[in-house]
Amino acid sequence: MTDSSELTWGSVSITGNFRENNEDRLFIHSDGHYFLIADGMGGQSAGEKASELAVELISKRLDQTFDWDATTTDEVVVERIDQAIEYANSEIMALGEIEPKFRSMGTTITFIVRANDAFYIGGVGDSRTYLLRGDEFRQLTEDHSLTQALVKAGTISPADAETHRYKNVLYRYLGSKDGAKGSDAVRIAPQSGDRYLLCTDGVSDGVSDELMQEILVANDDPQAASDSLVKAAQDGGSKDNITCIVLYVQN
Repeated sequence: MTDSSELTWGSVSITGNFRENNEDRLFIHSDGHYFLIADGMGGQSAGEKASELAVELISKRLDQTFDWDATTTDEVVVERIDQAIEYANSEIMALGEIEPKFRSMGTTITFIVRANDAFYIGGVGDSRTYLLRGDEFRQLTEDHSLTQALVKAGTISPADAETHRYKNVLYRYLGSKDGAKGSDAVRIAPQSGDRYLLCTDGVSDGVSDELMQEILVANDDPQAASDSLVKAAQDGGSKDNITCIVLYVQN
């Protein structure tokens, strides 16, 4: 467990039981100014390279463009985040075009950025960020998957989406033309007692929302919560790499 005055956090990333390599990456700013999770896609080492580039380039651009002690407008914060996302997206696409072994690589990204005494939360792809506040547990990000698009269109139900054959097919991710369309960042004013979860689909495919909430409620140590979530995903049959960051706003 790590802390930064009013925040504590923990994290875990494992290969899991069904993969030979870990294509997930996470990055946490040393002072807790931002939290990133990426889930790479592509043959052999391409997915690993894409997720590695995403967290490296996004963190680099955030550090270049933010004065963490300064206050600015919400619009400027979101613009700077989206510029970092666009930068990473363009670099991932460029490397995929010039390096055959990285062709068609891609990655998701989800994040929390702390600025203006607020959290800015968003992502590209289907890695997710959740919030537990009091008795309410909800997903703050929207999946950029074909099934979610079908749900929004009213073609299938949310229950159907859970087992749909296109559940893990993304129409938007870093490494695609649509990856530069913004991060859909939303502003959340943190409250004492908030508990946030960032995760790849290795967690969300293996753990129900109800069980996620139970684990976050049961563990006052975010590192213990992270460990428990990863174990629950393994026990739940997750067939992917499993990665999460758990962030608590202290009471």
